[in-house]
Amino acid sequence: YGEEDILTVDGLNKAIIGIDHNTIRLIYSYTKIIQILMEDMPREEAIEYFHFNIQSAYLGDQTPIYCMDDFE
Repeated sequence: YGEEDILTVDGLNKAIIGIDHNTIRLIYSYTKIIQILMEDMPREEAIEYFHFNIQSAYLGDQTPIYCMDDFE
């Protein structure tokens, strides 16, 4: 994407599943983010951390997209 500034979330590169070509924003997998967070905390705490500290953070026009791919 050349000189486009693409915003990433620190420590979650393994959770990237794509990019929105229209807005040049990364798309992260909810399931993969939770799995990464669970390396350091229990599942319920990881889910709460994601919702309050990652998903709800507005970082401007380049805020990443979080794909809710957990259908359990």
